[in-house]
Amino acid sequence: MGTIVNKLPKTDLRRQDFYYDLPEERIAQHPIEPRDASRLLVIDRKSGELSHRHFYEIVNYLSPKDVLVINDSRVIPARIYGSVKGREDAAMELLLLRQREVDAWECLVKPGKRARVGMKLSFGGGMLEGEVLSIGEEGTRLIRFSYDKAKHDNLFAILHEIGLMPLPPYITEKLEDKDRYQTVYAREDGSAAAPTAGLHFTPELLEKIKGMGVAIAPVMLHVGLGTFRPVKEEEIADHVMHTEFFSVSKESADLINERKAAGGRVICVGTTSCRTLESVADENGIIRPMSGDTGIFIYPGYKFKAVDALITNFHLPESTLLMLVSAFYDREKILEAYKIAVEENYRFFSFGDAMLLE
Repeated sequence: MGTIVNKLPKTDLRRQDFYYDLPEERIAQHPIEPRDASRLLVIDRKSGELSHRHFYEIVNYLSPKDVLVINDSRVIPARIYGSVKGREDAAMELLLLRQREVDAWECLVKPGKRARVGMKLSFGGGMLEGEVLSIGEEGTRLIRFSYDKAKHDNLFAILHEIGLMPLPPYITEKLEDKDRYQTVYAREDGSAAAPTAGLHFTPELLEKIKGMGVAIAPVMLHVGLGTFRPVKEEEIADHVMHTEFFSVSKESADLINERKAAGGRVICVGTTSCRTLESVADENGIIRPMSGDTGIFIYPGYKFKAVDALITNFHLPESTLLMLVSAFYDREKILEAYKIAVEENYRFFSFGDAMLLE
């Protein structure tokens, strides 16, 4: 199917309308242990009431009729270091963003100016080689990789040997356990960043939630440049989302539709799950099984079709993620909640605390 984009609502909002002050010490550098010991700011969207909880208390806000929608994409060790082939002094760094063909990926390259079409690259002492096929929008490169298929089944096998987890630039300290930048339910390799709202769940908490009768429906969106590319345009309506690949199975679509029809709530774990459902929902909120590309951009003025509640982390100022959360509730009230979270010493961003908007 073709790429899904939404008809954008008219707005006078500008990028600066989503700015807030965040002291650097509030940026979480390490994940908390155990995962569900993180804090949880609960916002009742009807009353506006805020409650300070811990994530393991999420069970108190779920009903047996509800369905929890998770993104089971798995983060790959997408950052690799190498050099121009035959020139070890010409260092190159790649971040694999998106698979375009079997062994051809859209990548961010440093230094970008050096990566010309036709250039050959080498990684892992020659274990992996690449050739620049084309230059895309915003300076990305399409690179075809080659390797000894008798020694490695696929590219992912090599990445797990030589690649590093692509931690965001605001995390400056080393991650000792790379599995901590992975949800416990991650299944399909393909993401260049973690769907971080899901990092708070433990296997035990998920079993407790299932035991309550809550359904869990996996969908998949491979997190790429669209999720974390900063907004540079002053008028937010001028921002164009980079597309990401998603998939919703018939089983998950049927489960979500059944729960919704029976009076349950659709609760999305993270903005990626939310964007996936809003990409496939019809005007009546019915979820359609499909896979494809989505460039959906959600900001205030957007009318949600499928999602009833949202579990999410605290997002960067002026980011598309903060704009989505502001669309789901109210921009000024979200910014006030963020101000309170800063004052209450909540931890922000990927390894930080969580918020439930119900």
